[in-house]
Order: sequence, then structure tokens, then C-alpha cells
Amino acid sequence: MITYEYPFNERIRTLLRLEDLFEKTAYFARADGQHEHHAALVTLFEILEAAGRADLKMDLIQELERQRQTLLAFRNNPDISEEALSGALYEIEQSSAALLGMNGKIGQYLRDNDWLMSIKSRAAIPGGVCEFDLPSYHWWLHRDVDTRRAALDGWSKPLFALRDASAIVLRLLRSSGRPKRHVAVNGQFQLNLGGTSAQMVRVALGADEAAVPEVSANKYFLNIRFTKPPLNELKARGCERDVEFDLTFCNL
Repeated sequence: MITYEYPFNERIRTLLRLEDLFEKTAYFARADGQHEHHAALVTLFEILEAAGRADLKMDLIQELERQRQTLLAFRNNPDISEEALSGALYEIEQSSAALLGMNGKIGQYLRDNDWLMSIKSRAAIPGGVCEFDLPSYHWWLHRDVDTRRAALDGWSKPLFALRDASAIVLRLLRSSGRPKRHVAVNGQFQLNLGGTSAQMVRVALGADEAAVPEVSANKYFLNIRFTKPPLNELKARGCERDVEFDLTFCNL
């Protein structure tokens, strides 16, 4: 199955972007090559921009506390595993403490590093990090793999509290809904939501299904238009056949 997620508000949109960026940074940092480590650093700069919202940290802390209170209500419930519940509460409490331990603006230690900021500003220019533009960065890229990876880890780790908190919130959000099977007749699907409070919708199709969902939605109305994958086409074209898919509404 391939799952497409459509967030209904800016907060969830930011968390999904951060999740994607943290995964890419970790992937490229694990590699050995200069180009991969450059990609890891540039992606780290993208995390810095995506996490720039002043209230993001407090939003996460408040959401984790709300989820903690919800879970506490399940104490002594015979239908709930005490071990699993205690583990979930511990994870939330540890994540909240780590967020509270982040001093100042998210990523400020990176902004205070003039050398990294010079790379960030040049990286926004096509071809702007060539050796003649940033000879010191060219030198760094020629250090041994372990040295580069240690530096990337050092720049990334202070942001892991943000990564872990986002992961918890998204995991709880995704697990809150139950998928239902639907059919888009001639590639079109519409649903009256009646003011639903959903924060995200997930559309899942078989991996072999040659259709891509284009989602537009608000709390009153959902519209999904399935198009054919572009491949060699000049532009996407609508599917002219029925498409089966799973639809999940998620809400914290």
C-alpha cells in the first residue's frame, strides 16, 4: 500500500515536514560520501527553517501533556495493559522533559555559528557552495568520514527532542483513525464532512494502482480526484475508471 496524508491545519503540516526532513538527514548522515553529507547538512538547514515557528515547542509540550492526561484516565482499566500504558506515559514524560530542556529559540546554536550560516546562505544559490565560494567548506568535505559524521551528529542531536516529540504526536494521530474502504467512481470521490474536527486524512491505495490522489478539503467537505501518474505525459490526466482506496480520518 502507498499512503498519502493530507493535513487539515498548519501545525500538522509542519510536523509532517519535520518528520520527512529528519528522516532524510539521518539517511544521508549514515552514508560515507561527501555529497551525501552535504545533503545531510542542507537538510538540517531546512529543519531549522521549518521549525522556526516561535510557538512550535510550546505547542508540542501542551499536546504531550494533553495526551498524558488522557492516558492517565486509563489507569486501573482491566482492558488496558498496565505495562504498555506505563511505557507510553514514560515516553511522553521523557519527551516533554527534553523539550523543556531546550533553551532559547529552536536551533539558535546553529544560527550562532557564523561558519554554518555562511554555508546556509550560499546553499540557497544554485551552485553556490563550489570550492571557490567556500574553500573552508571544501576543506571540511575532504575530512575523513568519521570526522564529518561526528560533526553532523553534533549539529543534529540538540534537535532530537523536537524530532522525538513530533514522532510521538504523529504516531498518536495516525493511530486514532480506522480505515474504511471506498470507491471513487470514474476517479472522483466527494464526501460531506459536516464540520468534522479531523486534523488529517489518509488515503491508501495498492502499490500497483496507477492512480494518484489529489485531495482538497476543509472541515465541511472532502474532494478526492484521482489522476494517472505523469510518467511520459505532459500533464496529469484524470482517471476514467473506478478506483478502490482506504480512507482514514485522524484526530487527536
